[in-house]
Amino acid sequence: MRIEVHIERLVLDGLPVSTADGPRVRAEVESELARLLVAGGLNRDLGGARAVARMSAPQISVGPREQPDAIGRAVAASVHAGIGASE
Repeated sequence: MRIEVHIERLVLDGLPVSTADGPRVRAEVESELARLLVAGGLNRDLGGARAVARMSAPQISVGPREQPDAIGRAVAASVHAGIGASE
């Protein structure tokens, strides 16, 4: 199975991410979310190739010195909780 994730705009209010770290966080979100979707699938209500304009996801907690890659993985896990297949 091949899944491509492209994030056009990612708004991270209140997270310790600099403008310079933004691309690194976005890349990590894309790759980790793709990995999670391959492993766990997509919610049936969202099936097919389509854009999702907005979604709700659980809040994440990160420390003030959290690395951009770790922040990206936490964001991806939260997004996956909102769009991933239900158990």
